[in-house]
Amino acid sequence: MRSSLSNYMTRAEEMREKNTVMFGERFSVMYHIEGEERESFARAQDICLEQTVEFPAALVVDDTIRQHIIGRIESFERNRNTGYDAMISFDTEICGDEFTQFLNVLFGNISIKPGIRVEKIDLPDSQLSLFKGPRFGRDGLRTLLDIPKRPLLFTALKPLGLSADNLASLAYQFASGGIDIIKDDHGITNQRYAPFEERVRLCAQAVEQANSKTGKKSIYVANITASPDEILQRARAAKQNGAKGFLVSPGLVGLDSMRRIAEDDSLGLPVFSHPAFQGTYVLHGDSGIAHNVLFGQIARLAGADASIYPNFGGRFCFTKEECSSIAMGTEVPMGTIKSIFPAPGGGMSLDRVPEMHQVYGNDVIFLIGGGLFTHGPNLIENCRHFRELVDRFDI
Repeated sequence: MRSSLSNYMTRAEEMREKNTVMFGERFSVMYHIEGEERESFARAQDICLEQTVEFPAALVVDDTIRQHIIGRIESFERNRNTGYDAMISFDTEICGDEFTQFLNVLFGNISIKPGIRVEKIDLPDSQLSLFKGPRFGRDGLRTLLDIPKRPLLFTALKPLGLSADNLASLAYQFASGGIDIIKDDHGITNQRYAPFEERVRLCAQAVEQANSKTGKKSIYVANITASPDEILQRARAAKQNGAKGFLVSPGLVGLDSMRRIAEDDSLGLPVFSHPAFQGTYVLHGDSGIAHNVLFGQIARLAGADASIYPNFGGRFCFTKEECSSIAMGTEVPMGTIKSIFPAPGGGMSLDRVPEMHQVYGNDVIFLIGGGLFTHGPNLIENCRHFRELVDRFDI
């Protein structure tokens, strides 16, 4: 009886003879690896195997697999005084034209190993062309809202626990005060005290009523985050009930689920990505995925038109440098993939708007939630003050 290794070698020979796949184009990932030089280089070699064949290198006898399937270390350099940056390339063919498999190759098994962090991704145009990316992007959202230059204003309906009627009342006040985008808070889904379709219908109507009086183009964005068998139904119901955009938490539903919503032509509404459940990817500086990659580049590949994330100086721990890197990730050239809006929030107050503008410029969506309530007793006037602050930048 043949040994398992002999059987494998025979199959490898058959594969070599039958293989007609054209390999060649590669995408690159920069991994930061903690450790001394010899240890870090060995871990880079491990990434090449772990993210592809997941098989002992000595037993890979097929030349095609060794040359094209296994990852390749393109560069290896000291960085940060605490580790090394390894640029590793992979043949695009191993992704099978699938977003999920691309993510698997990018950070699948090695996400379970400490001391490895994705710092940068670089995809060829042929691979980028497989992704539709954001439907609207920055320019499309500006056109939709008729806001050519200034930063956009964003807020959330909260707190969790309000009835559908009360949420609609808030939506009306926000729109009356000049807020451009009014979204459900990410925890508002289909609770019995505020059923999904009733809430969406009432909030959408409230925003349209305000628009008819103000002449503005404020939009209501419904949270459609749900189980895989429910999210598409909610998206369709939200659109039918008047919502003008979707809030999705890809950390909860999956990045590919968000991509599906964004690419569905029967829906055709902007998608706002929420960072819930994604924090552990970025919080440890030595492991996970860099802020600019997760909230910038990957969010764009998954179809987000705007990426929500915690701003520096709020109630979360992101630094100014990390937030600036996210903004860069939302606009770094990626073939035909559109640039999107960074949407920093999380404990922001109105008095910080000038400081935030210095960091982000005009191509930003300022997300202020609770801060609109604490500024003064009149919510509509607080919103108007917010609008006046950003109107100064409409130059």
